[in-house]
Amino acid sequence: MNPPPRDHRRLVPAYLATTGRAVPSRNTFDRLTVLHAPGDPAGSGLRPEQRRLLELLQPGPLSLAEAAAHLRLPVSVVKVMVADLVDAGRLSARAPVPDAELPERQILEKVLDGLRTLRSSR
Repeated sequence: MNPPPRDHRRLVPAYLATTGRAVPSRNTFDRLTVLHAPGDPAGSGLRPEQRRLLELLQPGPLSLAEAAAHLRLPVSVVKVMVADLVDAGRLSARAPVPDAELPERQILEKVLDGLRTLRSSR
């Protein structure tokens, strides 16, 4: 007889990761906020979910949405956790890098002319 399929639901409700709070201490984060943990994830006073988040960020920065997906927690819950960790100085968060501005048309035309000259000289 085959065992029943594993249930991947969390055993503990997600809101307990924030000690029941639903609103972050700061409302400056969105899904694209870039998170970076500069220090060691070990430390006292951290809840297991906070420690997991800091460990997840050790290889490099992630967006808030990516971190939430890896942690299998709602973005709203991770926002509260991130706010707590930023307030404690354990995590840094910044707005995403804006899209690069397009180069001026004149520059693109000069590059295109140069490429055409190179091609015709072959």
